[in-house]
Amino acid sequence: MADALRAHDPAGIESVVSLEPARTAGDPALLERLAANLVSNAIRHNVYGGRIELATYTRSERAILVVANTGPLVPNGDLERLFQPFERFSSTPRSSGDGVGLGLAIVEAIATAHEARLAARARPGGGLEIRVSFCALRGVPAGDAL
Repeated sequence: MADALRAHDPAGIESVVSLEPARTAGDPALLERLAANLVSNAIRHNVYGGRIELATYTRSERAILVVANTGPLVPNGDLERLFQPFERFSSTPRSSGDGVGLGLAIVEAIATAHEARLAARARPGGGLEIRVSFCALRGVPAGDAL
């Protein structure tokens, strides 16, 4: 998760990171893509001076990944649409490299392939929180964590 944040330029955005151990099984390249897409989306669809929050932790035998931002208001009715290929929220993105609307569709496909639970909620003050919950593994070396 920290690698995904380092790979992007969050200039003008505060980053709050809390990475506790959260171990799960899966394809490392796909899990890295899932994290990178979530971080990229949280930065791209944010406001200057905004905030991105990243967290990993384990609860109730689930490895949890949470990415949230302080972007524009997202109507609750638009949440499901954001996970459809080529669908984009109609707000003005933070940068000109605004993508084609595949990032969250890819996140959903990777989560489904890993039998993970995916949940999104609009934040009351603006922005989005996405939570991915995987089956946790015990006794896995730390290098194999989310």
